[in-house]
Amino acid sequence: MKATSILMLTAAATLLLSCSGDGVKYDVTGINVPKDGETVYIMDRLSGNPIDSAVVADGTFRMQGKAAKDAFLSVHLKDAAWLFPMINDGEAVKINFTDSVMTGSALNTKLSECDRQDALEYGAYYKFVQDFLALSDSEQAVREPEFIREYETRIQNYSDFYLKMIEDNKDNLIPLAFMNNLPSLAGVDKFMEIANSGAPFTKHPFVQMMKSKLEEDAAKEKEQEEGKNAIIGKKFLDLEEADPDGNMHKLSEYVGKGQWVLVDFWASWCGPCKAEMPNVVEVYKKYHQAGFEIVGVSFDQKKEPWVKAIKEWDMPWIHLSDLKFWSNAAAGIYGVNAIPDNLLIDPEGTIVARGLRGADLKAKLASVYPDVK
Repeated sequence: MKATSILMLTAAATLLLSCSGDGVKYDVTGINVPKDGETVYIMDRLSGNPIDSAVVADGTFRMQGKAAKDAFLSVHLKDAAWLFPMINDGEAVKINFTDSVMTGSALNTKLSECDRQDALEYGAYYKFVQDFLALSDSEQAVREPEFIREYETRIQNYSDFYLKMIEDNKDNLIPLAFMNNLPSLAGVDKFMEIANSGAPFTKHPFVQMMKSKLEEDAAKEKEQEEGKNAIIGKKFLDLEEADPDGNMHKLSEYVGKGQWVLVDFWASWCGPCKAEMPNVVEVYKKYHQAGFEIVGVSFDQKKEPWVKAIKEWDMPWIHLSDLKFWSNAAAGIYGVNAIPDNLLIDPEGTIVARGLRGADLKAKLASVYPDVK
């Protein structure tokens, strides 16, 4: 019943029509609905638009109409965070809001069972995260390593649950209710593998729409990366921001002065930045005496967490920020749209690499400073 973001394409209407000509009847009844006077909607998951609505009276509602055969629909109360997925196969369905059970055709009855299993799996994961976030900052700091290990395990288990649900129902349309979250849980490559498997549900317009949207996003991301990497081999572009004491500094004060410089884009709120920072600290301590320098450019919004992270993450190099979040001047000058990111600049001020992390960063600097052991 979990509400998820709905992907949309301009061609959605055309795809929906291809589902099957004139469509078939739907007949949806709700009982034990908690709030009289609330509006209930039937949403078309392909277009993201409502196709019908009703007002709850005496704890019940009923909606009848026509939609494409096998259309992927959902039923939910206005502004509710939970929904009931259904396949429009022409058979009436009844939803009991007391126990969240939907009955109807064999397909929709089974879909409801799968959806309730999903609600249990997600509920346990959500409670685990919320319990950790409810801890004080000091308690979180102590329990963070344990939390991260458990979090990774739970995410993997949830992903495995999704994949098993899809595998167990690959000969019907139930996987439609699980494909929307699959890219974020199991990765885009896994989604594409399943979408290209030839299973009957993969031919549904909803899956085809998601596939097209992900392919479009991948093409845009590739174009962005190519644009970002176009600066490699060119001279750095200057920017001016303040240090933690409020003093203004230009990048040109440190870059192009005869030493190798890593311009590191990060933020205190960025989890991947925190995970990567030990690698950055390690190379700084190893090569700084040989002339290597780092200029950190933070995408923070507030000074306090920025300065706190500098100290707690043990980052003893130059730090600058305009505290403008994603409106940071570096975002426009260097096309920074995700962090961590960085630029490695040679002693003459030429950008030689971008986005070096972990082993790649260490290997590159080892080649720059072969005599440092």
